[in-house]
Amino acid sequence: MKERIAHIKLLILDVDGVLTDGRIVFDSNGVESKFFNVKDGHGIKLLQRAGIAVGIISGRKSLVVANRAAELGIVHLYQSSLDKLEPYRDLLKKTALRDDQVAYIGDDVIDLPLLRRVGFAAAPADAISEVLDQVHYVTRNRGGWGAVREVCDLILKGQGHWETVTAKYYDL
Repeated sequence: MKERIAHIKLLILDVDGVLTDGRIVFDSNGVESKFFNVKDGHGIKLLQRAGIAVGIISGRKSLVVANRAAELGIVHLYQSSLDKLEPYRDLLKKTALRDDQVAYIGDDVIDLPLLRRVGFAAAPADAISEVLDQVHYVTRNRGGWGAVREVCDLILKGQGHWETVTAKYYDL
């Protein structure tokens, strides 16, 4: 696993069940809400500070996700992607990266093609069993409850970036 993490230059995330706990809430006006974990967001920002890009490929389309991506500075956002390999190939072209330089976190059958292709595949603890059987790493945390942060920290520490990107917090 350490060798796989050493080459990662891009982390791609699914949304529902990974960045969120999978719940989608609609109010009486049809306005959608999702719940994101601030620790996951901070982990993403730490990765970006270390020079590791972050992208999102989601099967659903949501303004909430677009807003969260913008807030986090995630420019690689693909929504309504039921075939996640198509945007993945586009992302590889745009970034000039290889499969072994990409990590992906997914939780359901729609994610399996990417999980099987990337250099480092991870899943939240509550992913479906078919996904858990295919990944290199299963987080201790559930989707939406720190699973993304756990993978971000794993990559940062595995690449020796942890102390550099967190140093300013220790010296406050």
